Amino acid sequence: MDVTLNSRLKWLVRIILLSLASSANAQAPASESRLEFLSVDELSRRMERKETTAAALVMHLQQRIYALDEQGPKINSIIELNPDALDIAYALDRERQWGYVRGPLHGIPVLLKDNIDTSDQMQTSAGSPAMVGKPAPKDAYIVQRLREAGAVIIGKTNLSEWAAFRDPTLPVGWSGRGGQTKNPHVLSGEVCGSSSGSAAATAAGFAPLAVGTETAGSIVCPASLNGVVGIKPTVGLLSRSGIIPVTHKLDTPGPMARTVREAAQLMNAMRGSDPADPVQKPHGQDTVDYTALLRPNTLVGKRIGYPAKFDQSGLPLLIDPQFSQALELMQAAGATLIPVDLRDPLSERVDDAFHMGIKRELPRYLATRSGIPAKTLQDLVLFNAASPQALSQDTLIAANDVVFDEQTYNHLWRKIQSQNAAAIDLLLMTHKLDAMVSDVGSPAMNVAPLAGYPGVMVPSGLDENGLPTSVFFFGPRWSDAELIALAYGYEQVSNARQVPAFKP
Repeated sequence: MDVTLNSRLKWLVRIILLSLASSANAQAPASESRLEFLSVDELSRRMERKETTAAALVMHLQQRIYALDEQGPKINSIIELNPDALDIAYALDRERQWGYVRGPLHGIPVLLKDNIDTSDQMQTSAGSPAMVGKPAPKDAYIVQRLREAGAVIIGKTNLSEWAAFRDPTLPVGWSGRGGQTKNPHVLSGEVCGSSSGSAAATAAGFAPLAVGTETAGSIVCPASLNGVVGIKPTVGLLSRSGIIPVTHKLDTPGPMARTVREAAQLMNAMRGSDPADPVQKPHGQDTVDYTALLRPNTLVGKRIGYPAKFDQSGLPLLIDPQFSQALELMQAAGATLIPVDLRDPLSERVDDAFHMGIKRELPRYLATRSGIPAKTLQDLVLFNAASPQALSQDTLIAANDVVFDEQTYNHLWRKIQSQNAAAIDLLLMTHKLDAMVSDVGSPAMNVAPLAGYPGVMVPSGLDENGLPTSVFFFGPRWSDAELIALAYGYEQVSNARQVPAFKP
């Protein structure tokens, strides 16, 4: 954690004093020891009944983070705690006492990936020491929306440095500022990236909600390996302003939570029309209630495509028996399942398109920041090269060296996105599908993100090693609400999420 010994001691003393002070204001319920795994709805009910408070919840989670993230198994998912979190929680508790409740997230702690701007005492660094200095000048749009909704921003989460766009050879889930994040289910297991800290922290019970970001798999992959729900929205549905970019052709924030409903509640809080990120959306998209379609019978009568390899006996079933069982549960719940063969177009020059995106977008973001070592992309490359660790940074070097041309850049992305969208659209149209599902080993994990299409990752159980398995729901552009509803329907019949065991 990015905290000095002196400040850590002050922080612990403050928690102890505030814990004693708060005991007069909130009587801890009998199940307080499992407070960390209660749903957002249950936490809200307990606050309403005066059985707990936002301040008590924040203190409980801070203590848990200290015990399990920084000490004990050292999950290392939190890069920095918000020193203002308790003050914010107390203010929200006073609002509740006065009869003013902002909504479902009033007093609910939320973690943010460390590439999302906050204009407070925390850094926004993408895990890079080159970005540590003066905090961002203003909140990202989605952070503004979260604060308006009454969420308590409790801290920032670790990530694969530069959202996994520093160098492909570096460990996944590692950053120069935050170190290596571990999987809370099996500490030696993979965490995936780049939103590894958001996924691991949510699974470990460090906060009920977290926000990740994705360019190509960075929400859904860590969600799958850490056993939580991850929603990757249609590109442009949620604002990207105030988020350290890779390319606006694909970048998006998205919710990470332990249940589909909680992820949908977080979607509701972050949506809105941001003048700084003008994306043409269907009418009414900014006011959609993503919880409205969440009913137990959402799978009834739906036509869902699945990888044809699971239509055969043998190897695929042995590799992922949990996915085979998930298909059986969906069918039993009323879905019509159709085997399909999604082909990866293997679009050319994808790396060039990403490099051009960094070359175009990152300098524009850096221009909004002051008081940090990296003022340009060239500064960043030189800073890393001069670091005592001198770790590889091939992606950043390639982005710095690439010759940028706006016309070429737009042409590359139009081709890449249209090829991948067409691969999905053809199957949806041919088989009259409402959506498709995939295991994490199928092409959908690459095709859907490159198309800019939405997807929802939902836990499906544990494998023989105790690591989470998952099901990926995906579909056409702007089908986010329908996909969330289908994922909810599966979640209700599967009840497959597991509390982490912190195994070695």
